[in-house]
Amino acid sequence: MSPRLALRAVIVEDGRLLMVNAWKDGDLWCAPGGGAEMHQSLPENLAREVWEECGLKIAVGQTCLLNEYHEEARGFHQVELFFHCRILGGDRNGAWTDPEGIVTERRWVTKTELATMRHKPDSLAQVAFEPPAPPIYDPLEPLAY
Repeated sequence: MSPRLALRAVIVEDGRLLMVNAWKDGDLWCAPGGGAEMHQSLPENLAREVWEECGLKIAVGQTCLLNEYHEEARGFHQVELFFHCRILGGDRNGAWTDPEGIVTERRWVTKTELATMRHKPDSLAQVAFEPPAPPIYDPLEPLAY
């Protein structure tokens, strides 16, 4: 089985990072985004996913992180590309329903708040809150439950 490709948006406004619940029944947080579909560019895929999950239109910027998750026992391997993004439209704080029902909550968090939350990847705060640097490669991080 091939690795799954996913895309994530790193959106920071007023010192706060946009986070969404990673599973509808779990207490794990991640940057908004999701799986890439064939025949769409990576930015198009990411913009679609952020719209679906958050009701936000975004401009996709530079890549800031390449991360891998794996769970060998389950045969799961996901490669995630993170991009700095900015919001072009939509209600940043209003109610929104993910049509797939996966994202049920979104939060704007500070770096301090992020440190207290169960989230993935571990290097997210570094790319979100520190000065821009060349993209980071975070290889084969174990999947969290």
